[in-house]
Amino acid sequence: MRFIIEETNELAGKWAAHYIANKINEHQAKSDKPFVLGLPTGSTPLITYKELIALNKAGKVSFQNVITFNMDEYVNLPEEHPESYHTFMWTNFFNHVDINPANVNILNGNAEDPQAECDQYEERIRQAGGIDLFLGGVGENGHLAFNEPYTSLNSRTHIQTLTQDTRVVNSRFFENDVNKVPEKALSVGIATVLDSKEVVILAFGPKKAVAVQHCVEGCYNHAWPITALQTHPAGILVCDEAAAQEVKVSTYRYFKEMEKGSL
Repeated sequence: MRFIIEETNELAGKWAAHYIANKINEHQAKSDKPFVLGLPTGSTPLITYKELIALNKAGKVSFQNVITFNMDEYVNLPEEHPESYHTFMWTNFFNHVDINPANVNILNGNAEDPQAECDQYEERIRQAGGIDLFLGGVGENGHLAFNEPYTSLNSRTHIQTLTQDTRVVNSRFFENDVNKVPEKALSVGIATVLDSKEVVILAFGPKKAVAVQHCVEGCYNHAWPITALQTHPAGILVCDEAAAQEVKVSTYRYFKEMEKGSL
């Protein structure tokens, strides 16, 4: 696993954007097949999305031959709701780049049969040829996508009951009223993410420091889903200094030396 530590979240988010753009360009230079990109929501990826938009407008990367799959969506929240992940993605990313709307895949949290929707999502990923790179974030409690602690590390796309901690954290998007935060979501599974050819996880700020420490130095276990990244042959954790403050000094120095000047 690679561990990238940048001084600020701005630098870390931009590092991830340039890494993704480079991977898309490398893929498109040697293949006509679409590049398949997994995407997250929330405040963490906003810097990365902003930089990808800038790179797209500058002609340095194109999303015309990119297929996307989002990590999750709330259950029973209308797509047009300002805090739905459909709204989030179109507002903060898709409306600003040259992606074909037909290539955008987001779970339908209002599906009549939620489990069938989850199964069909897995099938759509398979038909797309699998995910080339999955970008994600990590929760304060170590959740990956909406896979809460003690979710099976072999899980596939499923219906997930959200913990009270997660709902409290997300209430900042719902007028700070936890009762307005949905209790359930549809989420890709941990195994779904790990099946991707590459996984890039973002973690910014001191509230993510404990999760980062578990990911880098902790044991592989379902109490901290983010530790599953340790098992991926091309897993990358990208964080700012604040999120790295709980790792050992020796660990910090090792990765700073190993990743010096890298992309």
